[in-house]
Amino acid sequence: MPRPASAATRHLTRRVVQLYAGLVVFAFGEALIVRAALGVIPWDVLHQGLVRQFGLTIGQWSIIVGALVLLAWIPLRERPGLGTVSNVLVIGAALDLFVALLAAPDAMWLRVLYLVLGIVINGVATAAYIGARLGPGPRDGLMTGLVRRTGGSVRVVRTAIEVAVVGIGWLLGGNLGLGTVLFALAIGPVVHVALPLLTVPELPVPPEDELPDSPL
Repeated sequence: MPRPASAATRHLTRRVVQLYAGLVVFAFGEALIVRAALGVIPWDVLHQGLVRQFGLTIGQWSIIVGALVLLAWIPLRERPGLGTVSNVLVIGAALDLFVALLAAPDAMWLRVLYLVLGIVINGVATAAYIGARLGPGPRDGLMTGLVRRTGGSVRVVRTAIEVAVVGIGWLLGGNLGLGTVLFALAIGPVVHVALPLLTVPELPVPPEDELPDSPL
């Protein structure tokens, strides 16, 4: 008769499942925003610009840029986790799949619906993969590493990174629009509401009298 899974195993399983579900759902929300064609999320402005200049797909450039950002962690002495590497690979691959499956809507009301749904889905999915506590995304780690190295505030460092990314992407031909601004304004509040609900709590430590006796 198989032994039941331990609490630690169940706890880790939940975190891993939540991580990958969050990454895939994030890519779906991202694809909705791309198909809305009203302005993409800040990093996708860069990815789209690179697509226009050099070919490949938006998902492939998401993976390439994510890997390059991850290399920037080395001098910043940030440590990646399972979630970090998975973020680079899973989101880019799933994004290309969802963009291929989703038809681009013609009606403006449907494009706006895609955009709003995409932002809400992205916020909830971000809370899910962050709440799994298996490592930050490469872009999040870049921000925290620069905050620690420069002593700047999170708000200033994040804003500087995203302004630079959007500016370069726009110059390369990326789709900067109302959706980009709306995403920047709304994503924080959505994550703020969803994160407490989706953060996996630490596994409780049993009282000393419940710990197994030492064999020594």
